[in-house]
Amino acid sequence: MNLQSTPGGANQVFKNVIKDLSNEMQICIENCMSCHQICVVTLSHCIEKGGKHAEGNHLKNLMDCAQICTVSADFMSRESNIHSSICGACAEACLACAESCEMFADDEVMRNCAAMCRQCADSCKQMAAKH
Repeated sequence: MNLQSTPGGANQVFKNVIKDLSNEMQICIENCMSCHQICVVTLSHCIEKGGKHAEGNHLKNLMDCAQICTVSADFMSRESNIHSSICGACAEACLACAESCEMFADDEVMRNCAAMCRQCADSCKQMAAKH
């Protein structure tokens, strides 16, 4: 099967692979992947906007969050024995990113990123506490 030429092919293969994981873990993986994506989009938005949007600590928060979300999803996907530790770190990075983005309340992109970061932090906290 050529995943590139099949509409939704890679996504369907992924869903088949993670179906054996707990529902809670599946949701957390999906939240992490969504959070990674929105942080990358928001990072680009901030660089384009410049000014306070492009200040170092804010950009670092976005990059940290995007990266740890990918790592967290990877660790959960392979059911790593230390995924709970990674999820704890992910929750911390997501909260820092949310707080940073919330400083730009008049910017819809930033509000959306903050909301997704908080959602991801909540699910990662649950994963860190239960496993």
